[in-house]
Amino acid sequence: MAGLALGLYAAFVATAFGWRTWLQYRRTRDHGLRVLSLRVGSIEWLAVMFLLLGVTLAFAAPLSQLADLGVLTVPFAGSLLGPMGLVLMLLGFAGTILAQLEMGDSWRIGVDPREMTPLITDGLFRHVRNPIFSSMLLTIAGLMLMAPNILSAVALASSFLGIEIQVRRVEEPYLIRVHGSRYLSYARRVGRFFPRIGVL
Repeated sequence: MAGLALGLYAAFVATAFGWRTWLQYRRTRDHGLRVLSLRVGSIEWLAVMFLLLGVTLAFAAPLSQLADLGVLTVPFAGSLLGPMGLVLMLLGFAGTILAQLEMGDSWRIGVDPREMTPLITDGLFRHVRNPIFSSMLLTIAGLMLMAPNILSAVALASSFLGIEIQVRRVEEPYLIRVHGSRYLSYARRVGRFFPRIGVL
């Protein structure tokens, strides 16, 4: 399962970040990568560092198993978890791409406080406020079940921490400032990462 997890995760990263950035540039002549101008030491920089650690460890986890490096296996490893992980990875992959496409030209990686993009509340955004992040976490959770070791567990924890910081400390304050009562009304109805959980 580790080889399949690695291949699927590589395809996920290439599609969700590489292909989507290319598509954004093709449509708008703007790559959408706001993280390239982050101030080192800022709260958003910290969030990105945790996310990069998560992405790196998510690659390292199946690689360590393929290389038989003896990385500590988590206690719940079992034969049924691999197929369950595959389903989660596929759902997360599909959800990430669908939510990115639903954002249209509003898609960004990071926040530029000088920009004002439309508030997206349709499609997957009707059910959760951050379906891209939810789907990314689902993908890494699936990878953890397919390549269950300490690296994949830390990858999931680090990614979750980075996403929490990004959403709560960067994106939500920005959206409240830009969209005001419209965003607050939306956030009081729709959960942060899961339906009805994390409403404001």
